[in-house]
Amino acid sequence: MKQWNSRTELLVGAEGAKRLAAAHVLVVGIGGVGGYAAEVLARAGVGRFTIVDGDTFEATNLNRQLLSLHSTLGMPKVAVAKARLLDINPTIDITAIHSLLHDEALDALVAQPYDLIVDAIDTPGPKVHLIRGALEMGTPLVSSMGCGGRRAADAVRVTSLWEVKGDPLAALVRRRLRRLGASGDCRAVWSSELPDKSACEKVDGEPYKRTRVGVISYMPALFGTHAAAAGIEILLAGEEAATSNIAR
Repeated sequence: MKQWNSRTELLVGAEGAKRLAAAHVLVVGIGGVGGYAAEVLARAGVGRFTIVDGDTFEATNLNRQLLSLHSTLGMPKVAVAKARLLDINPTIDITAIHSLLHDEALDALVAQPYDLIVDAIDTPGPKVHLIRGALEMGTPLVSSMGCGGRRAADAVRVTSLWEVKGDPLAALVRRRLRRLGASGDCRAVWSSELPDKSACEKVDGEPYKRTRVGVISYMPALFGTHAAAAGIEILLAGEEAATSNIAR
């Protein structure tokens, strides 16, 4: 049997495959977007992961999250993700953290050396803290903006965070980063389609969340695969950072 990633190596070359195998990627949020991103990165040959999520799978995840099945309901998302990634490539080195990280814990996490960070957090506070930490550390980061309330598959984009238009989450993130004095840049996955504001309901009792937005099955997959693709290009290029010391 040929080497499992031989088709990848045909495309990216032996040196590219080595870069991916040597890379350490942090994925924060392993639900809809993060679950797809982690899988694509693993199938591309990334050799080391730290994955973080404090949630367990519930029935409302079944419509859009790759790792959500009736057989995984009630299980920690990071545990399910770790088992699946190891089933794809048993040689992967995975650290799974089942925790909702607050500021100090995020600071300690981001202070570790990574070749890439994938931000799949869907709440503004921790998201801004993670992005700011990555910018300060000079760690390349790809951040997912809002995919809820949208259905246009061909509207998904990857650009600078500062070039995102019409996305309320991106606007909030940028505003808070400016307020914190953060400088630099990262890649952002977003949709040029404006969100359907009627596809929203208020929620109570969920950490960091005030509303729940409708999401169609394929949008988290598109955002996750776009995030992984952008990350793979960063890793293959061997860039030290996807940031620049440009104040915004």
